[in-house]
Amino acid sequence: MSPSTSRPGAHGTLITVAPTGAEHSKADVPNLPVTVEDLVRTARDCERVGAAMIHLHVRDRDAKPTLDRGLLEEAVRAVRESSNLIVQLSTGGAVTDPEADRLAVLDALPDSASCSMGTVNFGDDVFLNRWEFIVELHKRMQERNIVPEYEIFDLGQLTTLRRLLDEHGLPSGGHVHLDLVLGVPGGMAGDLETVAAALRLIPDGATFSATGVGRSTLPVLLASLSAGGHLRVGMEDTTTYARGEKVKDNAQLVARASSLSRIAQRPPIGPDEARVLLGVAR
Repeated sequence: MSPSTSRPGAHGTLITVAPTGAEHSKADVPNLPVTVEDLVRTARDCERVGAAMIHLHVRDRDAKPTLDRGLLEEAVRAVRESSNLIVQLSTGGAVTDPEADRLAVLDALPDSASCSMGTVNFGDDVFLNRWEFIVELHKRMQERNIVPEYEIFDLGQLTTLRRLLDEHGLPSGGHVHLDLVLGVPGGMAGDLETVAAALRLIPDGATFSATGVGRSTLPVLLASLSAGGHLRVGMEDTTTYARGEKVKDNAQLVARASSLSRIAQRPPIGPDEARVLLGVAR
């Protein structure tokens, strides 16, 4: 099985930035963007250097992860008004967030949202994604015309994705796009061999991005480029730019991904081309 090479954008690279996440504390990572103003500035800076989509988590006034609908709607609106980026919300939240709150994320009506394909050990925690919850998330996105990005943390979750599509149909927009998340402690390893193994299980016609967590960032990035895949980078997944060097900001990571994609002769695509690629409604 191989990803599609005939869709618009197949010969360029979709770069997604994941600027914040729910794992890092502001105390430990002082330059982490946590306010709406931070996210707006990050969106502008990252679009300027090659990002086409932004994957958002939001924080409350104490910089703690939250799924508060008002804050989600504010973030979506502010990023849309200040950039042309595709706005994707995380439905994963923090590992402790209840299912009802995670489903309610979709009420903020982003362009896209994540849809994790199974339960995985997440360091010392468990990121729970029951089959019934996955199906409900998929169906609600179909109803709201929100394009899912199927998050894959382990190889077996690609089998779950096939079952989901077989039993409940294609996503909104009609195109399957997934993100291989590698290097999470408890998930699949962030190396070339694992990327290659995952590619054999990707549904025909699907496209994929790849995310390398921590020290696997560059190996996964390079492997994805070489395999015709797309990229997700950002401070959600790594706060180290090089050995002994902390990340300055998210734009630094996007700029590196953009440079490497150009070297690979697969330059970054813009948000409008990315919308066509993913089937995102205008």
